[in-house]
Amino acid sequence: RLSMHYKRILLKLSGEALMGEQQYGIDAKRLDEYADEIKSVVEKGVEVAIVIGGGNIFRGLAGASQGMDRVQGDHMGMLATVINGLAL
Repeated sequence: RLSMHYKRILLKLSGEALMGEQQYGIDAKRLDEYADEIKSVVEKGVEVAIVIGGGNIFRGLAGASQGMDRVQGDHMGMLATVINGLAL
């Protein structure tokens, strides 16, 4: 087993990166690539915490700029983050 410099890492993934070549949503191929890479790090004994964005599904600021209530837009963005987390 390879000794790693860090025992724990925090990985920040952009929601937009999950789109791959698509205009929005989640690209299954990109998702699989990320999952495989994360798995390989975990198999080396590193604990991985993941923070993932939701910009591929909804952006609260974009909704607010079109007249939506800012708080409601932010809540929708947080739900998009949860969706991405479940997908990963």
